[in-house]
Amino acid sequence: MATPGHHTLSVLVENRPGVLSRVCGLFSRRGFNIESLAVGPTERTDRSVITIRVDCTRHSVEQVVKQLDKLIDVIDVLEVEPDSAIERELLLIKVRAEAEHRLEIMRMAEVFNARVVDAGATTLLLECVEHPDRLAALEELLSPYEIVEAVRTGRVAMTRASIANEAARPKLNILG
Repeated sequence: MATPGHHTLSVLVENRPGVLSRVCGLFSRRGFNIESLAVGPTERTDRSVITIRVDCTRHSVEQVVKQLDKLIDVIDVLEVEPDSAIERELLLIKVRAEAEHRLEIMRMAEVFNARVVDAGATTLLLECVEHPDRLAALEELLSPYEIVEAVRTGRVAMTRASIANEAARPKLNILG
């Protein structure tokens, strides 16, 4: 039996009502849980990119890609390989920050390129855009100070421009 693994797909679609529902429905019909989902417009307002992360076997993801390609409003599908892409999520995290711990929390945040976006009498609200693994590490480091609230966006990904053989690199044709 094939071993499941994480797969990130970047799906270029027509920006129309119902397209996201049809794309997600394809995953749910196959019994896959979407672990992360992000949708946003491209340079062309009539197109969007859907970034989907699922945990399934290689064979299953290949089948899903073939089925996605058959959907009318799907223009292109690309599996994003982690070694050849930049992946990011946004974390907003509110931490209990009494006066004696504020500087320490702010220094920790700085190490992760997080910034303070709001400060209350007893809390700091931090914003951080990073690789999901680094966000998890930041959350772990801040947990002793009491995380009051935390929310993360879905993962977004883009292939690197620095890949040696750029001509052979697959890419979404967002302008075409």
